Amino acid sequence: MQIYKGKIERIIVLFLIFLSSSIFSQNFKEATFYKKLKDNLVQCFLCPKNCIIPPGKYGFCRARKNINGTLYSMGYSNPCSVAIDPIEKKPFFHFLPKTETFSIASSGCSLRCKFCQNWEISQYSPEETTNIYLPPEKVVEYAMKYKCPSIAYTYSEPVNFYEYMIDTAKIAKEKGIKNIVHTAGFINKEPLEKLCKYIDAVNVDLKGFNNEYYRNVCEGELNVILNTLKILKENNVWIEITNLVIPGYNDKYEEIRNMCLWIKNNLGDYIPLHFSRFHPMYLMRHIPSTPVETLEKAVKIAKEVGLKYVYIGNVAGSNYENTYCPKCSKLLIRRYGFSVLENNIVNGKCKFCKEKIEGIWK
Repeated sequence: MQIYKGKIERIIVLFLIFLSSSIFSQNFKEATFYKKLKDNLVQCFLCPKNCIIPPGKYGFCRARKNINGTLYSMGYSNPCSVAIDPIEKKPFFHFLPKTETFSIASSGCSLRCKFCQNWEISQYSPEETTNIYLPPEKVVEYAMKYKCPSIAYTYSEPVNFYEYMIDTAKIAKEKGIKNIVHTAGFINKEPLEKLCKYIDAVNVDLKGFNNEYYRNVCEGELNVILNTLKILKENNVWIEITNLVIPGYNDKYEEIRNMCLWIKNNLGDYIPLHFSRFHPMYLMRHIPSTPVETLEKAVKIAKEVGLKYVYIGNVAGSNYENTYCPKCSKLLIRRYGFSVLENNIVNGKCKFCKEKIEGIWK
């Protein structure tokens, strides 16, 4: 069971949850978005890989298994990671700042990113991780008990515990709790549109703006992610985007410019964009950390293109952790790491010049 530690009180909360839960659980639910084929084969339609899965085998994601001709979501009510996090960690900078979010994940992922920071859970199946039994109603109950105004589906790839996520989100929505997702965005249109009915905000990892990079480093497709972003926009879901900048791979300034132009032209100039610093990880430990100068140049490019809200992540103390008014340039939200130190947004507007600041503030 992976525990994401923060304040002492968060650790105590998690300890109490673990004590009241069944550890080493085995629980699963029949998957949605699949069909049965001949000879007990099944085909999954949750993500664009559309896996055809023989009996006893997993799909590419390792989270969905064919058991005697029926496809099951093996991560249902089986989180391997549970935490109470500051929402800024997700990262969301324009969504309920300085609040905490009840965060869950079960293992598996439909991509194979060579730089994954959570590879210990994303690259394993729910049958290989230490889990606790935490059904949807319990997730919502704990979120309410510990005064978390949102539930985050995060850490691994929430698409692969889709049924768990959507069942939890339905209950949360009824109780007035918001639902947020951090995802790679590798999902088919029909399940995404269904999910959009219950979620409030999504941070999408736009890992680069080159399909060759997506295929070789992530085993994904750029066009799928761009289509996901368009669908989220069409369904009025709040969007923030994270771009992990890796030296020598996706740090070409022309590609960064093209990405920023696409965001502005297809989603809007108000979409927060987080350029995140890479550190050696997983199968890319031989790659050096991203120079801060590269990230600052990326911010400059984004602002030249016309994006209003551009940030740098994984560089604590950077001025680019802060939010500034796009009209008067005054400091609106001052951050350090995941902490909010000052907030000058009042009723969704700049306190100084009354300019509207896009986001969900309460």
